Amino acid sequence: MAKDLPVSPLKVELPPLPPVKGVRLGVAAAGLRYQGRPDVMMMEFAPGTTVAGVFTSNKCPGAPVDWCRTALKGEAARALVVNAGNANVFTGRAGVETVEATAAAAAALVGSTPTEVFLASTGVIGQVLPHEKLTAALPALHGALKENGWADAARGIMTTDTFPKAAMRKAAIHGTEVTILGIAKGSGMVAPDMATMLCFVATDAAIPAAALQSCLRQGVEASFNRTTVDSDTSTSDTVLLFATGQAGHDKVSALSGSALADFQAQLDALLLDLALQVVRDGEGAQKLVKVAVKGAVSDSSAKRIGMAIANSPLVKTAIAGEDANWGRIVMAVGKAGEPADRDRLSVAIGGTWMAREGGVVEGYDETPVVEHMKGREIDIEVDIGLGKGEATVWTCDLTHGYIDINGSYRS
Repeated sequence: MAKDLPVSPLKVELPPLPPVKGVRLGVAAAGLRYQGRPDVMMMEFAPGTTVAGVFTSNKCPGAPVDWCRTALKGEAARALVVNAGNANVFTGRAGVETVEATAAAAAALVGSTPTEVFLASTGVIGQVLPHEKLTAALPALHGALKENGWADAARGIMTTDTFPKAAMRKAAIHGTEVTILGIAKGSGMVAPDMATMLCFVATDAAIPAAALQSCLRQGVEASFNRTTVDSDTSTSDTVLLFATGQAGHDKVSALSGSALADFQAQLDALLLDLALQVVRDGEGAQKLVKVAVKGAVSDSSAKRIGMAIANSPLVKTAIAGEDANWGRIVMAVGKAGEPADRDRLSVAIGGTWMAREGGVVEGYDETPVVEHMKGREIDIEVDIGLGKGEATVWTCDLTHGYIDINGSYRS
């Protein structure tokens, strides 16, 4: 981690991380910002690997994001290089030169074209990334790549994260078992439409790039795009999915959605697992918060209402203070800009309905809600009372720890 930060009380331990056929990976210390810890991660993929990607919606993206968006058009990947500590964002021509040099150096090592190399960076914005240090570390790193380097890779991409994040699932395609394994990093500057959040997933399935892209978009929409730590959408968000084709199952056509049904379900579960680990490691977080909205005029309206609640500093600080202040939830519903009716609105915390039809529930006893607020996982439910739209989003509380971490981030 970037500093000696206390480990999140919501930490999730690393699961067993078996090799994925067709993937070798590892880490190295290049001294880009941190000293005495790995800050560069590399993966090498078997020839024939297809790739899909989803990136930040921020209009000021970093040079690695621009590079990946272009490289994605080739639908093939042979390597991934990720560095931590420097985002390579807002660095002008120097940023472009860094990605070009890094891709060229990695391509020479794996025997591919530079456009088959994917790049990601995370860390401080506005500082030139010394690509000489980065490229100098690659030959030895490449020589030490191994199949069982997933845990090291998860740690090597951390910045203000307090624990490494990984998940694994098994799926069946045409009766053959395939492995899906992913790592992620993220702690702050996390909001819908991606975040300072990097996620890299590999599978030994053989899936055409177009079908892989469709699977990834669906999975991201139901996971990372329904989480928020602080409402800030980073310049560097990247999710990449690589399919090495080494599992040996029957061919999957780009249109055979039924053959990928189990793969999609397991990918969705893996991405949600990783997304919630990011929220659990939200900077300064002490509580994981689930916001379920129903009764909206549409699912999209329900999501926007849910995110208004999840992003509200007043709601998040009330949760941090274990204050069952349901009035702040009502406020957030009303400010979302979506159809709502005060006299049809209902609010519950921890399964106890507190407010219905414009007022407090008759005989409402706050005792079970107060007890629920003392826990590590908080459940908020809102019924808009206008339709059948529903959505669930996740966030964390907002504590003084968030200020401490971000107030000294560059120091």
